[in-house]
Amino acid sequence: MAVLDRLRHPLAAVAFAVLLTMPWVVSDLTGAAEGYTTTTVVTVAGVAVLGASFLLAWGAETAEKDVPRAFAIAVLAVLAVAPEYAVDALYAFNAGQFAGTERGMEAANLAVANMTGANRILIGLGWSGIALFTVYRAGSGADEAVEKRDGFLASRVNLDPDISTEIAFLFLATMWAFLVPVGGGIDIVDMGVLVGLYVLYIAVILKGDVEEHEEQVGVPAYFQAKARSVRVPIVLALFAYSGAMIFTAVEPFAHGLEVLGEDFGIPSFFMIQWIAPLASESPELIVVAYLVNKARSTAGFNALISSKLNQWTLLIGTLVVVYSIGLGTYGALPFDAKQAAEIWITAAQSFFALAVLVNFNISIREAVLLLVLFASQVGIEFAIIRDVAVGGAPIPFSSIDLLHGYTVLYMLIGIALFVSRWGALQRLFRRLVVTMRGAFGDGDGAQPSD
Repeated sequence: MAVLDRLRHPLAAVAFAVLLTMPWVVSDLTGAAEGYTTTTVVTVAGVAVLGASFLLAWGAETAEKDVPRAFAIAVLAVLAVAPEYAVDALYAFNAGQFAGTERGMEAANLAVANMTGANRILIGLGWSGIALFTVYRAGSGADEAVEKRDGFLASRVNLDPDISTEIAFLFLATMWAFLVPVGGGIDIVDMGVLVGLYVLYIAVILKGDVEEHEEQVGVPAYFQAKARSVRVPIVLALFAYSGAMIFTAVEPFAHGLEVLGEDFGIPSFFMIQWIAPLASESPELIVVAYLVNKARSTAGFNALISSKLNQWTLLIGTLVVVYSIGLGTYGALPFDAKQAAEIWITAAQSFFALAVLVNFNISIREAVLLLVLFASQVGIEFAIIRDVAVGGAPIPFSSIDLLHGYTVLYMLIGIALFVSRWGALQRLFRRLVVTMRGAFGDGDGAQPSD
């Protein structure tokens, strides 16, 4: 019994998560990973990412006792998607170094492709998948956020209106993103607006009160019971260690998946746009699945929305900085017509997804529609790239035509939803105004009634 009690102790779970990262730590520090086969690298690095994701989630949950929950989740989101920043920064830097050459233009296009792929995965797989998992999980447990309703795929996940700040800022960033391709590149104006939005968002949530945190169990409960002088260093250590693991392990993990994909005949550009971002987003998706499994679906959605917000603002806005560093002087990050279309469809998907969440719920049918639209577009584009014949004839339109078609489709559905939910959109921005007044001392921050 004593042995079983020790195995159930929260620190045993922490030790196991750390143990999962140890093979990668040793392999990376000793350089042994350089001699591994691609499959071994993917396995060892992938297991490390899994362990680090749990440590990151525990750190964020523990931190909720001392800082506003939205800020704790924002830190989690930045750390979880840090590898995506690193990959995009590398492409943007190479684009600047080799500006004016075919290699430089290819690197610039890859930076945009990787960024748009990551953003669409977060919504197409992340938002939809977590909504479906939340409803499925509620069948075997208690989650007050899930509302069972009669009708075809009508059950839905109700979200806490407190995430209105994130949704409103993401809406503003999405509206600006439609303008990015107009100038033919990502420039200093884009950086000023998008990074400025994120800085303002962080300033607002930092001014928020520390909420009465939800009752925790397991590892977070154990750490939250400690004195603040002990708890804070533990949180910082969990963030630092998990962040370091994710940052060092995800890139080899993603690159290994690219190589394996290419061995199966998948085009490299397709791999960089879809498989590499999927790997780099994996810590975030693991963390959110963990939160949902604990019946904390609102916190899970908050994490996904926060990740989308920081990628849709910081990631896009800082690309021009890295490009200019590689260039040696200021310059706008260029991209071709294909990548302009990728930005437009990414903004349109975000527009549609926000129309779904503007009334703070997402139904199963809406989640399925998000998933189907995302998967079908990627699948058809893959068929175009591979010259797959349909009925003995090639697909009669190009990748750009496909992207424009889906952009229009996303926009039409999104506009229809916003028209029907116009009152919800107005309430969303009224809440934002009240929140900002409360944060900066002009008002009491009392939210309007819905």
